[in-house]
Amino acid sequence: MSLTISIDAMGGDHGPAVTIPASLDCLKNNPNLKLILVGDETLLKEQLAQALILYQDRLFIQHASQCVGMDESPSKALKNKKDSSMRIAIELVRDGRADACVSAGNTGALMATARFVLKMIPGIERPAIISTMPSIFGHTHVLDLGANVDCTAEHLFQFAVMGSEVVKAVENIESPRVGLLNIGEEEVKGNEQVKAAAKLLENSPLNYIGYVEGNSLNAGTIKVDLIVADGFVGNVALKSIEGAAKMIGTTLKDAFNKNVFTKLSGLLVYPVLKAFKQKIDPRMYNGASFLGLRGLVIKSHGGADVVAFKTAIHLAQIEVEKNVIRRISERVETILTKRDNT
Repeated sequence: MSLTISIDAMGGDHGPAVTIPASLDCLKNNPNLKLILVGDETLLKEQLAQALILYQDRLFIQHASQCVGMDESPSKALKNKKDSSMRIAIELVRDGRADACVSAGNTGALMATARFVLKMIPGIERPAIISTMPSIFGHTHVLDLGANVDCTAEHLFQFAVMGSEVVKAVENIESPRVGLLNIGEEEVKGNEQVKAAAKLLENSPLNYIGYVEGNSLNAGTIKVDLIVADGFVGNVALKSIEGAAKMIGTTLKDAFNKNVFTKLSGLLVYPVLKAFKQKIDPRMYNGASFLGLRGLVIKSHGGADVVAFKTAIHLAQIEVEKNVIRRISERVETILTKRDNT
């Protein structure tokens, strides 16, 4: 299956220094992949001279005269950067020239532009950001991770419908276990918004298992395939886990570098430490999908390195191959239509 992905080559903290080598590695490893790198044509041609010959049928450049800054406001980017690499990359998806778009650019600007250009799937009121987090069971999908600070119960229900379909497609799980993030597992716990969302989920065809607490994100007592929260809570949880992982890594490194004896002990346990590092390496979980749009957009971390950006491109490939957008659209129509008719 041949697929085409547009790359915002200028986006992120590092721009072409990361997006170009990551793109070339992906082309090398997947003969069915085509990439359109969007950005400053002169700069990209200069850095891709040999690659354009080597991958002449699979690597293309689309010129964009502007670039969205990492600290630029979404409204200004939408209004004043109509020829940005970010916007052109998204428009390629809208126009059918690309199956998905990957960008490490400004999250707010990317979401605003994607929503404006691609529009929403009928029946979905707001887009949501979904990604994976490492857990003792492998990994867990979580949404929303920051697109919506204030959500209604209906929004949370829609997030669950979309997220469940993504997990079903990507993980090949027939009936994903869906949990609602709360301050306790008891029915009496939580605010009115969460309680109302729980009622909607209980009466839906989703495999809803009830409330889950924050520890279920990484180390709960039961396996949860999808955890649903509003964007405020989800983003705080994500950043807290990232901070904890960084602290653990730094603490271990400092401990083993303390003196010659700790360095020797570090060599003895190196295989274990290496496996541990790979398990929690955030680069292996880079890439968040914008759900609810009529096209596929993957957001890479702004500070992603080559390995991390490759992970985001790979996620785009998987979601294209699994027809995630079509599956979400059909699932939303089926569930919402059935509910509205009862």
